[in-house]
Amino acid sequence: MEKRSIAKELSSNTYPGRGIIIGKSADSKYAVTAYFIMGRSVNSRNRVFVEDGEGIRTQAFDPSKLTDPSLIIYAPVRVLGNKTIVTNGDQTDTAYDGMQDGKSFEQSLRIRQFEPDGPNYTPRISGVLQVEDGAFHYAMSILKSDNGDPDGNNRYTFTYENPKPGEGRFIHTYMQDGDPLPSFEGEPKWIGIEGNIDEFTDLLWTNLNEDNKVSLFVRYIDIATGTYETRIVNKNS
Repeated sequence: MEKRSIAKELSSNTYPGRGIIIGKSADSKYAVTAYFIMGRSVNSRNRVFVEDGEGIRTQAFDPSKLTDPSLIIYAPVRVLGNKTIVTNGDQTDTAYDGMQDGKSFEQSLRIRQFEPDGPNYTPRISGVLQVEDGAFHYAMSILKSDNGDPDGNNRYTFTYENPKPGEGRFIHTYMQDGDPLPSFEGEPKWIGIEGNIDEFTDLLWTNLNEDNKVSLFVRYIDIATGTYETRIVNKNS
């Protein structure tokens, strides 16, 4: 697999949709995660990220313009003990509840499938980071239709133990813009993780398409202590 530049991945794709990045900082001190949302419709673009406890949620920037809250209003990030869950929909709650009941990340998501937004059938992408006793590992999941056929639900889970410094994985919902939107294909992309939290946040936000980007969340979790720093950038402010 070729290691890719996240700046190039974003700048060369006008509409990757929603995306999750997980990896380790180059200095080995931090578990890194990022989540972004994009939008083509007025309803999708009318959103911001706001902090919600240790996680975040989406909310309408202008409530008077909100026409359909389903699939766009949810908690993308929740924290369960030493686990940070990041997803592109309300399956964040599904993973949280399942793991709280002793199920694995993969088992928790068995009751879910892709989004019911035909003809796109947007994949549900999810990730979980676990920081414990000075160690860090993570997993990523994608639930998608069977090559656009909603009668089939394909499930893929990828786990990463002992991630290398300055490296991560990137998964997003769509290969590129289109009608219908083509679902992500293959395993999460191998990318570089560069800079401190502010530098990495700026790198991601700058390279997301100016017309379609909506909000960005970035978190650096100290692997030694479990403490974290968070950055949120909203186009609507």
